[in-house]
Amino acid sequence: MKTMLVISETSLFTQKDYEVSHSCIAYIITCLLSTVCKRIMERLGQDDIEHSQRRVVCISQDSFYRPLTPEESSKALKGLFNFDHPDAFDNELILKTLRQILDGKICKIPNYDFVTNSRLESTTTLYPADVVLFEGILMFYQPEIRSHFHMKLFVDSDADTRLARRVMRDTRDRARNLEHVLNQYTNLVKPAFEEFCLPTKKFADVIIPRGAENTVAIDLIVQHIRDLLRPGQTVEEEHQQQSSKRTRHNSDNFFKRPH
Repeated sequence: MKTMLVISETSLFTQKDYEVSHSCIAYIITCLLSTVCKRIMERLGQDDIEHSQRRVVCISQDSFYRPLTPEESSKALKGLFNFDHPDAFDNELILKTLRQILDGKICKIPNYDFVTNSRLESTTTLYPADVVLFEGILMFYQPEIRSHFHMKLFVDSDADTRLARRVMRDTRDRARNLEHVLNQYTNLVKPAFEEFCLPTKKFADVIIPRGAENTVAIDLIVQHIRDLLRPGQTVEEEHQQQSSKRTRHNSDNFFKRPH
């Protein structure tokens, strides 16, 4: 079983080696919270493995912020640019990357500087893996992007938790002061969440209440991924089995997908 991706700046293998040996379809799972993806990677033991050897990898929608115009950059430095709006992302590049993943190709992921709000010239090379976790709060929003995911996880956490997580991340990792973060959250982040993110909950295959604290839900997802990684079964075979079950259940009026 081979698919997409491993994140690595350097590798013992060449691009040609990977394109030849990893030619099967990718199993892509999207999730709305990076902490949950981190827990899944930890439970699978993938976070301690050399990047070029991982069978499960995680990439973030945050890497795909589009370049800003000078006017937008000025607004961003003042906390007035809405990074939680769907138009803040390079959706064409996200779509192109997803297609490369599904084709088993090596692709380049942008590196983004959250202090200067700009895309760096350097990129991160992603090599084929078996399962890809693609996290981001607006990954369900664009229908064309949404259609590429085999499983969609919506992490349902309360507003206080989202605010606390935002404050900790932006003050610690992105060099922003507390007043800046709170103003941005109140005027841009929270309204954008309610307008663009929350309505996409209906597209989820699995809803995870309480986020990373919900160890039961995370364990179930982890077990599903372990089943995908079983020796002797390819991702294509897994898809065929699931498709067969859905067809049979639908014919009996027993099972209906939520979207």
